[in-house]
Amino acid sequence: MKPRYCLVHLTNGFCPPPELVLQAAGAGYDCVSFRGIPARTKQSGGFSSSLSGPPPFDFAGDRQMLRRTKQALAETGLTVNDIENARIFPGVDVRDYEADLEAAAELGCKNILTNIWSEEEAFSMEQFQRLCELAAGYDQSVHLEFVTWSAVKDLRTAARMLLTSGWKNVGIVVDTLHFYRSRVKVEELDLLPIEWFSYVHLCDCGPEIPEDIPSLVKTGIQERLIPGEGAVDIRGLLERIPQAVRGLEIPNPDRMKHQGIEPYIRYCLEQTRAYLEG
Repeated sequence: MKPRYCLVHLTNGFCPPPELVLQAAGAGYDCVSFRGIPARTKQSGGFSSSLSGPPPFDFAGDRQMLRRTKQALAETGLTVNDIENARIFPGVDVRDYEADLEAAAELGCKNILTNIWSEEEAFSMEQFQRLCELAAGYDQSVHLEFVTWSAVKDLRTAARMLLTSGWKNVGIVVDTLHFYRSRVKVEELDLLPIEWFSYVHLCDCGPEIPEDIPSLVKTGIQERLIPGEGAVDIRGLLERIPQAVRGLEIPNPDRMKHQGIEPYIRYCLEQTRAYLEG
């Protein structure tokens, strides 16, 4: 089966979704992944945007943008692989994401990404189960991404959450940066259901693993490398889950500025294909 490649929004995080669709189509991607769910809370505090890069767009709150995005998808023939991020953090009630899931459904999106930022395990599990229940009503699956600087940092912890939840509409998002920096072994994938891994986030990084959160975050949102340029065994990982849609999440503002936005997006795809398929 021919691999499918997805342009993940963080690669060009400030780009409005309709324009991102056109950029992805022009560069030869098969689908797109949107940052289209803001962190929602009725309480003070909430999620710190300093941990995640550019602010997400709001499909549920901006119907004009939603219509423009649907039009761009129809014109290009691209599809939406997933929408992020229905985050679970102190003070959130995931039922507040229902309008976001409804908007995702309007775009034909079946996959909702989440990650966990609360150290309270009982609270996190309750919210995760509620999110799965909510998504099931829209025929969607909830995919948990483990993030090196979040409460769920590795594959083993993410798998335990899925198994404990009792829901079937679940999956795990492997981001190769977090996979490497959380010191996960590719053999761990062999122990889990392959159907959990319907898409991945691909990038590369150097061999060093920072220990402090600011350094981890800086690399994650500003300094990712293209697959094949660093130390991550991306080929070995994809051999375990070959069916996964290959999402390119490679934010690197300096390189993008030097090359230009659209040439950089195209170059990321060309170099990744050459590395994985050449």
